[in-house]
Amino acid sequence: MRPSQLSTVLDTEFQSARQGHHTPVMLWGPPGVGKSQIIAQVAERHAAPVIDIRLSQMEPSDLRGIPFRSGDSVEWAVPSMLPDVDRHGPEGILFLDEITSVPPSVSAAAYQLILDRRLGAYEVPDGWVIFAAGNRQGDRGVTYSMPAPLANRFSHYELDVNLDDWVAWAYANGIDERLIAFLRFRPELLFEFDPAHNPVAFPSPRSWEFAHRALQKFGDRSDILVEALQACVGPAAGIELGAFVDNLDKLPDIDAIVRGERVPVPRETDLQYAVASALVARAIRARGENDAQATYGHIVDYAGAFPQREMGVMLISDMHRAIGQDLFQVPQFSQWAKAVADVMLFDMN
Repeated sequence: MRPSQLSTVLDTEFQSARQGHHTPVMLWGPPGVGKSQIIAQVAERHAAPVIDIRLSQMEPSDLRGIPFRSGDSVEWAVPSMLPDVDRHGPEGILFLDEITSVPPSVSAAAYQLILDRRLGAYEVPDGWVIFAAGNRQGDRGVTYSMPAPLANRFSHYELDVNLDDWVAWAYANGIDERLIAFLRFRPELLFEFDPAHNPVAFPSPRSWEFAHRALQKFGDRSDILVEALQACVGPAAGIELGAFVDNLDKLPDIDAIVRGERVPVPRETDLQYAVASALVARAIRARGENDAQATYGHIVDYAGAFPQREMGVMLISDMHRAIGQDLFQVPQFSQWAKAVADVMLFDMN
């Protein structure tokens, strides 16, 4: 399932807890695809706290609590990390990360917490949802086969990488447009992981964020930039990104395009991707400015100048995801849409 769809599922599950219809959710996926980040984004949208419990670092008694004597009987001290209305609030997310790295003795202790929402006398507050995440057995992580009794306590979703969803996230989070352009040019490198080859650094949504940081820190250090990129995304991808960035000195004048001047479209495909990403970034920066509509219109005009109309469709599609419905108010938009109606394969609603 692509990230945007999974976000919708998790939002719905969070809201369903208020009506008592929540089902615990298990997210499956290889390392670096953003499972934990999606959980954090759900919490941010709902202004809710997240309690992140790494079961792989626990003993069975860590969940059950510590026994203590009370008169002639023994009671259990509830661990303070578990959700509590007074300490944490009435709604939130109990996130059981790395659950597939948990030895069977610990996972057995979590059965009651996940399905019955209780451990002994402790009960998970009604407004709290339970999400879990883990790697698959073939992902070269420390994993155990999930016992059937535990698996049967979840609804299961496998997270896939999706370039459009990643690009929308990247623009919203200020990722370097050169990196976005590169992955538009080489989409197969968004995630490239072969556990059989035992890689250390490899391309993934997480490691491309590291590469973004490397571009900011070492962009003016040509002597070490490629090595820094390789340290993030692996040898081959690092070299390719470095070469792509070096070639951008041939980029046309983006300021002139935004001003509405006639600027030729570059012939090289990699430069076309770079121009498109740079223009989406300019559209984002123009939001709220007095001349925003004029800027959007000039970008739409340029989108219609690409020799391959699919390139213009990609530009406008990314721009729409970034700035929303304001794009439809631009006078040039309807004319452009008619011109590419036969190749417009994305949803602009």
